[in-house]
Amino acid sequence: MPQYDFRRFHIRSINAASDADRAAINQELKALYEALPDAEKAEFNQQLQAFLAKEMGSIKSNYESMKSGSN
Repeated sequence: MPQYDFRRFHIRSINAASDADRAAINQELKALYEALPDAEKAEFNQQLQAFLAKEMGSIKSNYESMKSGSN
């Protein structure tokens, strides 16, 4: 199964100049998913969920570090 580069989409979204640009990036990711054979969609979803969980964990860790540093 292929590895999907969700970080590339994430970085582009963070750096998007406008909400319209961000929406276009999200649509690009949706189109990628829709173009996949059904057999690959479950793997895509698993990789996406793992990426999101990792990113959320990183954000939480950064938040906790900043919060404890401000006390």
